[in-house]
Amino acid sequence: MRTLKLIDMTLREAAEIRGKELTFKEKLEIVRVLDRLKADTIELPPISGSRADQLANKTIAQTVATRISAAVDISAGNIEETWESIRSARKPKLLLLVPVSTVQMEYICHKKAPAMLALIEESVKQCRFYCENVEFAAIDATRAEEAFLFDAINTAVNAGANKITLCDTAGIMLPDEFGSFVKRVIEAVPALGEQIELYVQISDDMNMASACAAAAVRAGAAGVKCTAVENGYPTLEEMIRFIEKRGADLDLETGMRITEIHRAVGQLQKMLTPEEEEESRFSNVALGDIANVCLDEHDGIAEVMSVVSQLGYDLSEEDKGKVFEAFRRVAGKKQFVGTRELDAIVASAAMQVPQAYHLKNYVINSGNIIVATANILLEKDGEEMRGVGTGDGPIDAAFAAVERIIGHHYELDDFQIQTVTEGRDAMGSALVKLRAGGKVYSGNGISTDIIGASLRAYIAAVNKIVYEEN
Repeated sequence: MRTLKLIDMTLREAAEIRGKELTFKEKLEIVRVLDRLKADTIELPPISGSRADQLANKTIAQTVATRISAAVDISAGNIEETWESIRSARKPKLLLLVPVSTVQMEYICHKKAPAMLALIEESVKQCRFYCENVEFAAIDATRAEEAFLFDAINTAVNAGANKITLCDTAGIMLPDEFGSFVKRVIEAVPALGEQIELYVQISDDMNMASACAAAAVRAGAAGVKCTAVENGYPTLEEMIRFIEKRGADLDLETGMRITEIHRAVGQLQKMLTPEEEEESRFSNVALGDIANVCLDEHDGIAEVMSVVSQLGYDLSEEDKGKVFEAFRRVAGKKQFVGTRELDAIVASAAMQVPQAYHLKNYVINSGNIIVATANILLEKDGEEMRGVGTGDGPIDAAFAAVERIIGHHYELDDFQIQTVTEGRDAMGSALVKLRAGGKVYSGNGISTDIIGASLRAYIAAVNKIVYEEN
């Protein structure tokens, strides 16, 4: 039984579906839903010259386990920049988009057939230099002169492409015609079906895309390009239904999580439904739970502050400068700066205030047969203040004790612990984010005792709230 590969183009086509460009947070949320479905590949749109596109690709590449394919328009000549944006992915792939019909070659690339073959060879070789997996997508293949199409595919294969996509861009073929077309291509390019995988991308202009895809699969295609929501291509649900109904007869299966498809599609439809409101439906989605929002030393203050804002911080101009300087120092020493590091940078560099509360000492009792209790002694303006709290574990009890002392409960927006050094006497770093008055305040604490580090981080965040309230 062979596995039919379903390649998802939802993010690649998202701007057309939504009617406008997606925000950074929207792209991340969409790709996380797609990653849970376990499609074979998630395709990303071609990047522009902006740092925002490169940052989005870089973050997506670090975030998901699914294969990431970044599209490259052959006329753009930005292969190296595209590769740099996804090189950190677990399974990166470059997708070279190449027009092969006479009209589109001359209109888009201003080249005739011989010059086009030379450009294909050069571009595929450049992609192959950077990336092991290179896909050659023949745009408007069904309207190309077949002799030239065969030459173009053979040229791409000989130059290093290991995946080929035939695109019925105009959507002009009936299912039996498209099946025969795929067979002719496979016969003309011996490597297809053996070393090289063949995919199809079919426009649904005549409402026959799914039927054409099924005919292509019967003819030998290894994969189908789909979108999760309807956008003029076969949908993931349609192709999964095809496999459920006829998979056993055709010896086909899919590696996708079929049981989650309906719920995931519902989520994506809500995300991608065009809206008239200016405010995004993702305005309340935090990035704190995304482990690898990747920034590097080449990112400017605008990109860094954009991510800081999405993490929930509202910084003054002075604090923005302090955070960016601290960010540059860290970024100069390591390849990427992720969300957790950026959180710690904000906690340690921004809004440094006089300490209203000081931690004097603490006693924690905890075990698997007793309720955790904490006895905390703080000092404020020379006055010692003691509080006792209980909770679900020693840290929860310690935070409860502090709340009793200060007489206020703040919403815990985020809490992170990580090691700073190695070994039995490792230093632990704790980050606490509290929300008050619609703003987020962070505190950082370091100690060989992780409970002490957590307490110091909590109190540091409280001190910032108290300072601003006063």
